[in-house]
Amino acid sequence: MSGGPERLQKFLANAGVASRRRCEEIMLAGRVAVNGVTAAELGMKVDPSSDVVTVDGQPVMPPTHHTYLVLHKPVGCLTTVSDDRGRPTVFDLLPAGGARLFPVGRLDQDSSGLLLLTNDGEIAHRLTHPRFGVEREYRVLVTPAPDAIGLRRLGEGAVVQGSQVKPVRVTMGKPIAGIDTEGSGWITMVLDEGRKREVRMLCLAAGFRVVRLVRVRYGPLVLGRLGPGQSRRLSPSEVTSLVMATQPKVTSHR
Repeated sequence: MSGGPERLQKFLANAGVASRRRCEEIMLAGRVAVNGVTAAELGMKVDPSSDVVTVDGQPVMPPTHHTYLVLHKPVGCLTTVSDDRGRPTVFDLLPAGGARLFPVGRLDQDSSGLLLLTNDGEIAHRLTHPRFGVEREYRVLVTPAPDAIGLRRLGEGAVVQGSQVKPVRVTMGKPIAGIDTEGSGWITMVLDEGRKREVRMLCLAAGFRVVRLVRVRYGPLVLGRLGPGQSRRLSPSEVTSLVMATQPKVTSHR
């Protein structure tokens, strides 16, 4: 718990409202108030021990403990709290009556795989911020089936959202049972930052169309045998590994 004033968006994220970036958007939309006064300045600080913070008029209190869930997000499910068109979301798959959680990083509607949900705003921030370089690993079925030249093109990277992005590594992937691969082939792609539809755009730039996309690892967390739509709590050792994986990288100077 904080021992003094902290940035409002950090307080909101640590309280489980949403990711820190999303909390900034909520503030800018005028939905946050501190002691009854709308707070739309991102540099504003609050003292959790004395200030009253509300979102949409509802008081925000820091959680008494942190919860961490891994969900196997199925295709067709949105990574959002709710949808005005009535489409299913990942929160429809979670047990009722649990802690208020938010997703760490997004998987688009047509993608599946490992999704972490938590109310630990600091861990979420570190997992998603490029400075911490936390790896994401994807199994991707692409067409046409890639060869050595295609893998090399993929490994060279491309411009995504105005920035040059290059995978940590790209290799041929093993088939996944029950999925037809006629005319297609699996690759394994590892990235150390997350951008919207990054994997799909990298593949498109290299001349491939994504048929299936499954995130199988996020940092030290692996999807394993968790079935689509299933979720589980992290073990204490997994939480420890998450904390270790999100420590600032130390650069050796010799």
